[in-house]
Amino acid sequence: MSHKIQTLSGYFHEYQKSVTNPEAFWARIAESFHWKKQWDKTLEWNFEEPDVKWFVNGKLNITENIFERHLYTKGDTPAIIWEPNGPNEANRIVTYRELYEMTNQFCNALEAQGIQKGDRVIIYMPMVPEAAVAMLACARIGAIHSVVFAGFSSSSLADRINDCEAKMVLTSDGNFRGAKQIPVKAVVDEAVENTPSIEKVIVLKRTGEEVVMKEGRDVWWHDAIQGQSSEYTAKEMDSEDLLFILYTSGSTGKPKGVVHTTGGYMVYSEYSFSNVFQYSQGDVYWCTADIGWITGHSYIVYGPLLAGATTLMFEGVPTFPHAGRFWEIVDKYKVNQFYTAPTAIRALQVYGLEPIAPYSLDSLKVIGSVGEPINEEAWHWYHDHIGKGNCPLVDTWWQTETGGIMISALAGITPNKPAHASLPLPGIQPVIVDAEGNELKGNNVEGNLCIKFPWPSMLRTTYGDHEKCKNVYFSAYKNMYFTGDGAKRDHDGYLRILGRVDDVINVSGHRMGTAEVENAINEHPKVVESAVVGYPHDVKGQGIYAYVICDMEGRTEESLKQEIKDTVRKIIGPIAKPDMVQIVPGLPKTRSGKIMRRILRKVASKDISNLGDTSTLLNPEVVDQIVEGAGLK
Repeated sequence: MSHKIQTLSGYFHEYQKSVTNPEAFWARIAESFHWKKQWDKTLEWNFEEPDVKWFVNGKLNITENIFERHLYTKGDTPAIIWEPNGPNEANRIVTYRELYEMTNQFCNALEAQGIQKGDRVIIYMPMVPEAAVAMLACARIGAIHSVVFAGFSSSSLADRINDCEAKMVLTSDGNFRGAKQIPVKAVVDEAVENTPSIEKVIVLKRTGEEVVMKEGRDVWWHDAIQGQSSEYTAKEMDSEDLLFILYTSGSTGKPKGVVHTTGGYMVYSEYSFSNVFQYSQGDVYWCTADIGWITGHSYIVYGPLLAGATTLMFEGVPTFPHAGRFWEIVDKYKVNQFYTAPTAIRALQVYGLEPIAPYSLDSLKVIGSVGEPINEEAWHWYHDHIGKGNCPLVDTWWQTETGGIMISALAGITPNKPAHASLPLPGIQPVIVDAEGNELKGNNVEGNLCIKFPWPSMLRTTYGDHEKCKNVYFSAYKNMYFTGDGAKRDHDGYLRILGRVDDVINVSGHRMGTAEVENAINEHPKVVESAVVGYPHDVKGQGIYAYVICDMEGRTEESLKQEIKDTVRKIIGPIAKPDMVQIVPGLPKTRSGKIMRRILRKVASKDISNLGDTSTLLNPEVVDQIVEGAGLK
């Protein structure tokens, strides 16, 4: 039974129903899934605690809704098309039946290695079909997966393992990424030295490089599945049982584990996928994200596969071996829906139109954007040159914590407006509030974006620390989920997202807590104190600007800046490396000792026209020194 909205009036009709009686609306959609036992109550909630339960006491397994639900009609349909990093290597096409058998075989392998329902399993893998198999097998046996982007450093990986006390890591010998070969297993070995909970490491052979295998702990993937049956009965899960933990970088130094549960996430990821992208059976859909991010969970693996779609998985990067690689793949597989990040679009814009010229791109029906608000220039370039002016461009706003797309045009159904996320999906009730939490109604208003009613795929808690969940998301405004983003509703009633209003930077669509980067910088023995802010960056959207107070003895400024960047790369990973490091004599602070980041943000973005009244600062003279040091005087 399809719940696909097909007309603009259909959207308004569904939206009205969804806010008038949300429980009835979501119950109707949930009924099209396969449940082992129907739920007793659709929703129980309060945002004070917070405590949210969807489809209470419903029993299911999310993978039965991917496999058993589709096997009779789609057994021979491609589930995953895999395109390798290098165009000369063979691709792989995995049908629903093959994916089912691979998943079952890996379920048996995981159990043979001691994994049971409720155990946590870390997935630190390249973009290969086995990464999806790993996620689905965990879900099928009731283990909780936590995918960590395989570009994070060993200490970032160890932090995440220790936080959820994982029993196993699934990884590979190495990863291919563009022209680079990354020794992933070595990173895991270093991490696991400091993680007492890890019992086993399963290693997929990908690059064939030499690796050290520790006896009794490390097992090759091919050995683990050897002789295992390709039949497995999925475990019965409660609707509110944990499905996965995904770590995001918080405004405190420690990463926080966002928890998603089984029933609501299943219903919403499939519903949002089918409606936003207007997927039709037989289409080929491609999301370019990594499975280490929420986008890869919801819109490479779960959403598309629940919908019985064909999802394309690409191991490589947009510019290797040439800047037309994305468009080559679109033409090769006749991709119909293409979903990528503004960072990728801006990076490709730099190469001009020449890399696009050899490709027709005429299979494309829908193009999409994810990760951060897309600027108008990139929007038009993408719409005109990739969509050829006749593909709807869905500019999707959502977060790790929301589990699925919240505000977006529905392709070809609701209107597109450059750089606007536009309208909420049915069931989503966004509000714009002022600093005091008063709702700003009507059009032409700007403030903080909150959601005032629960939706099925929302986070339930932060793993092992419910208080943190309450403080970060539910304490700023009474009875509302605070997104941390600013937003504007324009004269037509369309929403435009204005970016973060808290101490989080959005680098290439990945949220980075300033505190986490500062903690890494402060590890350098010559660093006394640091403050990190985001600033506008032509390609990444936001870059990382670090102001650092240092002991300069025995160092040149240049060598110290490089050492600081290397320290961050080692502790967190390349993605968090500061773009700019400015060594400063002091940091602007209030008399209570709070760093005035607003001033630092202005200097970083080269806008010193209105620094405000600095006379009340503890050290007003330092502002002039910072401005001068940045070359702005």
